Amino acid sequence: MTETAASGSVTLRPIEARDRRDWGRLWTDYLAFYDTSLPVSIHDTTFARLTGDDPALHGLIAEVDGRPSGLVHYIFHEHCWTPEGVTYLQDLYADPEQRGIGLGRALIEAVYAAADAAGRPSVYWLTQDFNATARRLYDRVGRLSPFIKYTRPA
Repeated sequence: MTETAASGSVTLRPIEARDRRDWGRLWTDYLAFYDTSLPVSIHDTTFARLTGDDPALHGLIAEVDGRPSGLVHYIFHEHCWTPEGVTYLQDLYADPEQRGIGLGRALIEAVYAAADAAGRPSVYWLTQDFNATARRLYDRVGRLSPFIKYTRPA
C-alpha cells in the first residue's frame, strides 16, 4: 500500500527479515518513549515471531521515501464474547521527525483492514494517559473505552 504524504511517498508493508536493524531501531525508540527496555533475547524472539509463521502476531513497517519510519504490531486472539475473535493493536510508533504526515493513521487503518480481512473486525489498543499527541489521533480514529486496566502485581 503506497500513499502520498506531505513529506513524500509512504509505503506500508509487512515486516520482513531484511528489516531487523531498522525494526530494532524503531521498536527500541518506541520502548524508550515508555521508559522501557527489553533484553536482546526478547527483541530476537519478537522479531522471529513477526517474520515467521506465527498465525497470531503480525507487524507492518511504514516507509517514507524508502526509509523505515514507523511500525505497528497487532495480535489476533480469541475472545469469549466475540466468536470470530478480536484484534489487539499492541505497538504503534512513528519517528518523531515523521509525525504529523499521517503515518499513525495509515498504520491504524492498515490494522483495521487486516482485521476486516481476517474476519476479526473488533480492534482495540491501550495507551498511557500522558500520551497526549497519540490520543489526539486516537480520538479521531477510535472510540475511548470506559475500561480501566489492572495488572498482576510483580
